Amino acid sequence: MEEQLKHSVLFWLLIALLMITQSTWLFLDARKRGSMPWFWGLWGLIQCPFPLLFYWLTVRLRVWDKLRASAQNKK
Repeated sequence: MEEQLKHSVLFWLLIALLMITQSTWLFLDARKRGSMPWFWGLWGLIQCPFPLLFYWLTVRLRVWDKLRASAQNKK
């Protein structure tokens, strides 16, 4: 029983470390790029890995801007 509890505590500590690391990186990178750092930092703190994936698509790769530009070029 104690072994299961120890593994459970270690598991949740690792999850917490992952979430805090993700949130910190998202906040710092978004602040550097001027792209709503508090939003990305808070979202990264409560969920994983979707905030990171959406951040890469919307801020780093600017997918939405590229799609919008290609739609305007077709007109």
